[in-house]
Amino acid sequence: MLTTDQKVFTMRCGLLFMMLLLSIGTFSQKQTPNGGAIKHYEKFSSAFVQVRDVEVWLPDGYSDKKKYKVLYMHDGQMLFDSTTSWNHQEWQMDEIITRLIKENKIDACIVVGIYNSGAYRSADYIPQKSLSYLPSGFREKWIQEELKGKAGADDYLRFIVKELKPFIDKNFSTYRDRKHTCIGGSSKGGLISLYAICEYPNVFGGAACLSTDWIGSIIQQPGIIPRAIIKYLNTHLPSAGTHKIYFDYGSITRDSLYRPWQLIADSVMRKKGYTEKNWITREFPGEEHSERAWAKRLHIPLEFLLGKTKN
Repeated sequence: MLTTDQKVFTMRCGLLFMMLLLSIGTFSQKQTPNGGAIKHYEKFSSAFVQVRDVEVWLPDGYSDKKKYKVLYMHDGQMLFDSTTSWNHQEWQMDEIITRLIKENKIDACIVVGIYNSGAYRSADYIPQKSLSYLPSGFREKWIQEELKGKAGADDYLRFIVKELKPFIDKNFSTYRDRKHTCIGGSSKGGLISLYAICEYPNVFGGAACLSTDWIGSIIQQPGIIPRAIIKYLNTHLPSAGTHKIYFDYGSITRDSLYRPWQLIADSVMRKKGYTEKNWITREFPGEEHSERAWAKRLHIPLEFLLGKTKN
């Protein structure tokens, strides 16, 4: 027979377990044909943002007996399976990482793909504190029109840092320190990755920003959004000695708008002491703004951020 204290303890454990199940919705797992396995958490709820799916990719041979670096990626529904993405394209993340691991170019790692929220994607991804550099009248109108009435990037990062990362670190065999934790994305996903390493420099040691969408929006006053983001960057970049940042851009479709602003951002990087040891900016002439294009060059930021650990 259980004592009263034991019954209370058992009840509390049961309630905590039910809360965990409710927080992550349904769970499934599958092997990927191109290497590794994916754990899919449907409707991962949050106190900060709208519920969304999360996928955790584990490399071949994953074992609780060793520790793994972790790469957090935005727009998670576009990473692994083109049959489920809106444009039938994907990053080919699983096959590219598997190949790089086999070629001994990067350490085995875990990838956490965070689905975007659809209609509120821009609200989640536009660097929130940069908006303080906008003229007040424009700022209020732009937030209403472009961000559906509310800037949400700070809450989105709180979700990652205070809810998702603790869940990942508890349930998988990870390195938990900054040196082994990176974040990445493309377009506005590149913006929020840059914002994340600026806002949480003690959490993220590296950021991959592909086709960084400096312009944010082309409505009304051209250039007003990138100027605000770069002003924020000028005062919030983390230490060059302890962080790595990767930028790139193509030259056609939406990427054709990025070069002037990337060059200004590059000047800020130099001023803050970033060199080729901890910063890369690459231009890819003829490449467009698409998952197909990002897959072609994904190996570059992966090797830069997740390269083999030197003893």
